[in-house]
Amino acid sequence: CRVSPYYEDDLVTLYHGDCREVTEWLAADVLVTDPPYGIDYRSNRTKHTVVARSIANDKDCSVRDAALLAWGDRPRIVFGSPGISDLDGVRLVWHKPGSGMGDLSMPWKPDYEFIYVRGGGFTGNRDTSVLTYPLRIFRGNLDHPHTKPVDLLERLLAKCPPGTVADPFAGSGSTLVAAKQLGRRAIGVELEERYCEIAAKRL
Repeated sequence: CRVSPYYEDDLVTLYHGDCREVTEWLAADVLVTDPPYGIDYRSNRTKHTVVARSIANDKDCSVRDAALLAWGDRPRIVFGSPGISDLDGVRLVWHKPGSGMGDLSMPWKPDYEFIYVRGGGFTGNRDTSVLTYPLRIFRGNLDHPHTKPVDLLERLLAKCPPGTVADPFAGSGSTLVAAKQLGRRAIGVELEERYCEIAAKRL
């Protein structure tokens, strides 16, 4: 049976549910997503009244892998953790100044993430493989610990093949917001309703 959208407008449709069960996103043309990394994330923030304490399905990479298997070899951009760099494809680096804790006994901090690009149809002028976008503090960051900058996602989407964008791990909706700002159709799925609500408000 067809699942009713949690949010819908002329360009974006967002579903609340598990992307392994809500499969409408598989009809899209390009995948741009930030899946659970398998690092069992726990937030240490305590000064805010509303904080994301953890990420659902982040104890391993099985949900991510199931989604990528379902997507197949079609064009995709997938964010990944430097600590679990087991994806394949062209590897870009998102340098995020001002972030990163890591091993405090070392004089360097991990202020980057990997972005894996796979499939064909990507276009545009050749660009650097190191993309520098600082994290910006806004309400979405307080409610979801891994919110990506919309301008970074717009830069990535600008080189993607045409058609509808899929994000089966929509979180607070940055990919969907970026797609909408570029006038592209997008389909998202998010497991946790609190993040669906944030995404809907941002959209």
